Amino acid sequence: MKLGCPREVKAQEYRVGLTPNAAREAVSQGHEVLIQSGAGLGAGFEDDDYVAAGATIVDTAREVFDATEMIVKVKEPQPAERAMLREGQLLFTYLHLAPDPAQTDDLLASGATCMAYETVTDDRGGLPLLAPMSEVAGRLAPQMGAWSLQKANGGRGVLMGGVPGVGPANVVVVGGGNVGTHAARIAAGMGANVTVLDRSLPRLRYLDDVFGTTFRNRYSTEGALVEVLPEADMVIGAVLIPGAAAPKLISREMLGLMKPGAVLVDVAIDQGGCFETSRATTHDDPVYEVDGIQHYCVANMPGAVPRTSTIALGNATLPFVMALANKGWRKACAEDRHLLAGLNVHAGQLTNAPVAEALGRAFVAPESVL
Repeated sequence: MKLGCPREVKAQEYRVGLTPNAAREAVSQGHEVLIQSGAGLGAGFEDDDYVAAGATIVDTAREVFDATEMIVKVKEPQPAERAMLREGQLLFTYLHLAPDPAQTDDLLASGATCMAYETVTDDRGGLPLLAPMSEVAGRLAPQMGAWSLQKANGGRGVLMGGVPGVGPANVVVVGGGNVGTHAARIAAGMGANVTVLDRSLPRLRYLDDVFGTTFRNRYSTEGALVEVLPEADMVIGAVLIPGAAAPKLISREMLGLMKPGAVLVDVAIDQGGCFETSRATTHDDPVYEVDGIQHYCVANMPGAVPRTSTIALGNATLPFVMALANKGWRKACAEDRHLLAGLNVHAGQLTNAPVAEALGRAFVAPESVL
């Protein structure tokens, strides 16, 4: 199979879909790999690294899209990229379609087969291709929130760990899953007082067993949020419903409970955000203010550390990339129901139920298109 990896064009996105090691693996198994020139530079990979791995360097994204059967990316295709997709072509990347009807319409119109990293599953009920970026985003969230808390950046002027005689910041993490756990660990490690809210009692028991008194946890209800928001210096939104739009857990009215200059960090912004006042931002202009509350809502947070993120993502995606390349997507999905769960769009049809429900569109069972 001919695999293609274009340079990412989303603002401040420096990750790359295929590492040189991934390209070498594909070439060693008889596949042809085309890489757009400069695609890996942001993550520290030179064109020569790909050439040494056996890949071919081409100048433009158009050459990559026109000459290959399977496109491997990181972020959702931007409008110019969606226009280059064609019927029968396979796209493997993050899509996050639920809050993005324009992208959904373009992918349906393209006739391409589109598989989303974020809806591939595993035997434990996890999301193995979302997990590495959730880990990165979770660990970044307190760091970015701490930056936003600085007075020069519009925040309250609170130091996360405090100093002798002055208390630390109070951090609330909404969601105790992969993102929330990593966010809580880092925030606690920075010296903050941390409270994790979650609706799963088994998850709360797990956090208590593993982390003990490192941070507190409590069952998440609207009443619990109303109680913790007045003391919160930072709230990290880390709620995920696989494939679906994130629930809006903090309303604009609830911002009035918070201290002026407090910070909201919405890690769920790729799925529409879990705060009513959230809107996607970029690393170019990451923070905005609503009713005196700072909002950090960068939609590709792991892009801030592209070297770490690219290698972590590549480690997770490579087995699936090779299964798709070696077997073709139909056979690979027929043999692996977890990979089949990643199928979101095929030949003008939506094949992911939560996405279809979020967008109010017709749904076709993925098994029916194999």
